[in-house]
Amino acid sequence: MSFSHNMDDEYEKFIRRMNPPGIVIDNESCKHATVIQVDCAKKHGILLEVIQILTDLNLIVTKAYICSDAGWYMDVFNVVDQEGNKIKDEDLLDYIQKALESDLDFTSSIRRSVGVKSLIDHTSIELIGNDRPGLLSEVSAVLTHLKCNVVNAEVWTHNTRAAAVVQVTDEETGAAITDQGRLSMIKKLLCNVLNGSSRSREAKTVVSHAVTHAERRLHQMMFADRDYERDIDEVFDQKHRPNVSIVNWYNKNYSVVTIRCKDRPKLLFDVICTLTDMQYVVFHGSVNAEGPEAHQEYCIRHIDGSPMKSDAERERVIHCLEAAIERRVSEGLKLELCTNDRIGLLSNVTRIFRENSLTVTRAEVTTRGGKAVNTFYVRDASGYPVNTMIIESIRQSIGQTILQVKGIPQDLKQVPQDSTRFLFGGLFKSRSFYNFGLTKSYT
Repeated sequence: MSFSHNMDDEYEKFIRRMNPPGIVIDNESCKHATVIQVDCAKKHGILLEVIQILTDLNLIVTKAYICSDAGWYMDVFNVVDQEGNKIKDEDLLDYIQKALESDLDFTSSIRRSVGVKSLIDHTSIELIGNDRPGLLSEVSAVLTHLKCNVVNAEVWTHNTRAAAVVQVTDEETGAAITDQGRLSMIKKLLCNVLNGSSRSREAKTVVSHAVTHAERRLHQMMFADRDYERDIDEVFDQKHRPNVSIVNWYNKNYSVVTIRCKDRPKLLFDVICTLTDMQYVVFHGSVNAEGPEAHQEYCIRHIDGSPMKSDAERERVIHCLEAAIERRVSEGLKLELCTNDRIGLLSNVTRIFRENSLTVTRAEVTTRGGKAVNTFYVRDASGYPVNTMIIESIRQSIGQTILQVKGIPQDLKQVPQDSTRFLFGGLFKSRSFYNFGLTKSYT
């Protein structure tokens, strides 16, 4: 068996040497977008890798055409920057070219995992548990108490569950935390925080030093947590739900997935990530997101070569795609914080949010060159529209030039007053850490 796998690897390497990937970046053929054409040998997950590179560079895909024929992928992406303009910066164009060529060069590692890279100088903490008021603030406070500095974090909430990928360093050394006793204590106390007083569903904490793609890991974590399952009697807001349908094209042996929903950044990544992790292969596809609504259509098969075999399988895929689209929906008021990074910054900011009865529905925390660049989506914990006076009070506390309001979504005026969904944030002025095991000092 080992000999057979080695022969397969050598054959794949030979094929790719004879047919190296081709990347063409064209700024002439389309008036409103930069066109990127990718030709490469077909491999499960390769489409996701390409889309991951584009989204990580904050490029917006307005159109895409995906086609595979005889073991070869031919993909075309129309992309623009965050302002909706063509990519004209020569350095960025060159970087895109090299990034795609490097990522599509499989001769050095045929069987690598998508989004998994080498070890670096931080410790990665993965958290998942029941969402409830004050959770993000409490997690941040525990990490500060344990002398952990948060350098990057991605936080999502969906269907009463909360998940986060947090990268921390040692407060004193600025390096990864390697002491096993300390790591065990971090894991134990964070588990206590996640569990709180509720034992209805399992909470999990994983500590590692491997670098993973945070957004892909969040999809994987919430999928494994089955956040796509809903109560039968739950009332859906059909107006805001994505429209996902699947039919079998028996003549071609495909299952055809059609998605219509409000467009937003990284929507394409979220869909392809979910299909890939569910072991489906996209053979053909088209994406149109030039207006406020996105339309995506894919011809897929399971990795074993078959279309979907039952109504139950189709329903499960539909629910999983709906969940993947909903996880990153930015509910609430967008706040951006930019200031010099310091120990305990995230804990202080989220404490102020909690004390002012704001919940955080999603958060992105990054550190760039000693600067903290954080984005929070917040809502009033009671379900009412966010009070502008409270926001101004918070800005005065944190610093008006440090914390900026980046937009007021229309749906804030339509938030139900009796909300049963508990999101990251808090309702209470303070909270005791007695139940979380923080009454003693662990140094």
